[in-house]
Amino acid sequence: MTLPDSFAKRSVEVAVISDLHLGMRGCRAKEVLNYLTSIDPDILVLNGDIIDVWQFKKSYFPAAHLQVVRELLGMIARGKTIYYVTGNHDEVFRRFVGFETNNFRIVNKVVLPLDGKKAWFFHGDVFDVTMQYSKWLAMLGGKGYDALIWFNHVINRVSMAMGRGRISLSQKVKESVKGAVKFISHFEDTAADIAIRNGYDMVVCGHIHQPAHRVVHTEAGEVLYLNSGDWVENGTALEYNEGEWQLHWQEDALGRGAKTEADVKSTKELFEALLTEFSLA
Repeated sequence: MTLPDSFAKRSVEVAVISDLHLGMRGCRAKEVLNYLTSIDPDILVLNGDIIDVWQFKKSYFPAAHLQVVRELLGMIARGKTIYYVTGNHDEVFRRFVGFETNNFRIVNKVVLPLDGKKAWFFHGDVFDVTMQYSKWLAMLGGKGYDALIWFNHVINRVSMAMGRGRISLSQKVKESVKGAVKFISHFEDTAADIAIRNGYDMVVCGHIHQPAHRVVHTEAGEVLYLNSGDWVENGTALEYNEGEWQLHWQEDALGRGAKTEADVKSTKELFEALLTEFSLA
């Protein structure tokens, strides 16, 4: 079946997404799925915290979350080059670092040549070891953060029903706590400084749920600092085309009334489809 022009996929040389936190109640899985099915990337970098093992519960992995996994597996099957960069919430996969097929690799970091320049991709949690943990991270971490995001989700459903925009409670907390602002700034400056000293032209992180696209200048030089943000608070991705990076902000799938396979199939049906695709049934 030929899709109408409105459903035509966008060609992207490199797409980067991170911090999906699949398995967490605050994950905006339907929006992730809408985004993935809207693009045709040559390279997809999954820059950490794709599956939230910390919050994972057997009783909670909805159809929409499973459909995202199925779409990613489908992209691998279609021959798309995919790098799975491990993060702290999916650090269990670090024991599989080095695993690769023809077009899929599990890594801690990856360097890609892009139009004569070097781009360094890594999640960013490595800096948690060298930087002092700030109070807002402890306050928003773990189950407390999950609860805040879930409460925020309820508020946004009401807000959007009233014709108003999204409200990010966690973002407001971050902006109001001086330690949070300092942590984010320190994270970005540290990533940029290390990238410059190692001769990289671009550094691409995730981890802090703070989408960014800016040039950082230091005494040692300059580098393009990029952060793909997240799919809990922001719904953002990075896209590279013809020598240029852009931040992509995904529209709210519920607000658009978009319909996906996850809307019409149960978790059981999706799981059975996965088994069939991989000849496991």
